[in-house]
Amino acid sequence: MWRRIAPKLHVAHDSGEGPAVVLLHGIASSSVTFKNVIPLLDHHRVIALDLLGFGESPAPAGAEYSMAEHVAAIKRTLRSLRIRGPYTLVGHSMGALFAARIAARNPHRIRRLVLVSPPIYILPAELSRLHERELMGLYLRAYRFIRENQEFTLRNAHILQRLLPVRGMLDITERTWTPFVKSLANSVEQQTALSDLADVRVPAAIVVGSNDEFTSSGAMKIAGRLEGVSLHRVPGGYHMIGRRLARAVVQAIDA
Repeated sequence: MWRRIAPKLHVAHDSGEGPAVVLLHGIASSSVTFKNVIPLLDHHRVIALDLLGFGESPAPAGAEYSMAEHVAAIKRTLRSLRIRGPYTLVGHSMGALFAARIAARNPHRIRRLVLVSPPIYILPAELSRLHERELMGLYLRAYRFIRENQEFTLRNAHILQRLLPVRGMLDITERTWTPFVKSLANSVEQQTALSDLADVRVPAAIVVGSNDEFTSSGAMKIAGRLEGVSLHRVPGGYHMIGRRLARAVVQAIDA
């Protein structure tokens, strides 16, 4: 295990005035995830972090990249920034899982919760429709394959990165391999997102593209029916935050 005191994360962006908005990116990425969102938030203090092991944040020796470790590093970093008053917490993909946990455990600090493209997964047997069960099982099998086949994953990640519209949005390399596979196994595959979201007592919005490649429709239906949670499907949107999804995220922040 790593040392007990969580490390501070790299603060990639902290500027502006007004109600604070904190942005948490997803797995195998960095704060560049929010390139299309930040310019639209000129009426806020906007803070974007690089998560543990990604971007310019530290990758501690012995870290397991569990939910608890990621959240501890986020919370320590936010305390150091002396944010005034409750803030809006926005999480994309894996960052949405951390955002839900933080909002559930710290309601006095959060004004609003926005989850973008959240990979909320449950056991396939918990879904009633056959195609939803099959899709959920496919996600979980695919993640295991990705973790267990490093050469295949790195090669295809390199190809995919060249096709993405935002440079650096996908960062799966030998440098980030350990944070990536451990975060996938210990934070995404072993998650408590639905339970955390059910405990959230502040307004919460889920924003997801209609073409999202990593979102379970069955899990989204369950999450959208929780008290205080609104579900917004963006026509034509994908998992990554393009301009269309970015506008919907800002609308959810300012709702």
